[in-house]
Amino acid sequence: MSASTLTPTALITGASSGIGAVYAERLAARGHDVLLVARDRQRLEALAADLQARHGVNVEVLAADLSQPTDLSHVEQRLRTDQSIGVLVNNAGIAMHGTLAEATPEQIDALVALNIVAVTRLASAAAAQFGKAGRGTIINLASVVALAPEMFNAVYSASKAYVLSLTQTLHGELRDKGVQVQAVLPGVTRTEIWERSGLDVAHIDPRMVMEVGEMVDAALSGLDSKELVTIPSLPNAADWQALITARDALGPNLSRSSAAARYK
Repeated sequence: MSASTLTPTALITGASSGIGAVYAERLAARGHDVLLVARDRQRLEALAADLQARHGVNVEVLAADLSQPTDLSHVEQRLRTDQSIGVLVNNAGIAMHGTLAEATPEQIDALVALNIVAVTRLASAAAAQFGKAGRGTIINLASVVALAPEMFNAVYSASKAYVLSLTQTLHGELRDKGVQVQAVLPGVTRTEIWERSGLDVAHIDPRMVMEVGEMVDAALSGLDSKELVTIPSLPNAADWQALITARDALGPNLSRSSAAARYK
């Protein structure tokens, strides 16, 4: 099945393995043509051949390192100009092991470049193109550490809090333009990101580790249900709504002309 108005092409970053590869498989199964973006061309081409054979969709490979300005600009321009693309899965990211004090400047810059700069630039390009077309979907992969930053590394947790905030704001900007936006907040998911960051997922309580297929299927179910924020492991959606209600209650007192009496 080729892409159409109902099944636009899906551009997926970090598509060579893990969450990105599963998104590619699931979206191809739904009839979307797929544009796979990652650094490893060989793995992308193997995935592309498999998806084309099993699902009969068109699959294109675009090898790019989104932490590099030239590669990022190339993918960004593709999003801005290719009107067949109607889904962005902003998945590419890296983690970091250790404290902020122990991190090298190079490690910090690499994480910020991929987890924040690339995500923002691609979301901006998609928002411009999708908003103009009056349709589209932007899926940003955040993490539960956006809500519980003390659980993990400072830079990684802060980057995922940024992704959540970006998505919530983008939703407000695009809600009247026919563009659906979703932030996905996985917990610990069994992917290569752990070993690449120097951690061994085998040392984590298995009751806390979700298989990647289950995570993506839950995220897509949340997308189908029009959720702005999807937390795959959260049993009761009312718990998230309670957090939003508590946050909204702060609203009238977040900006006033004088300091609160308790500070005087």
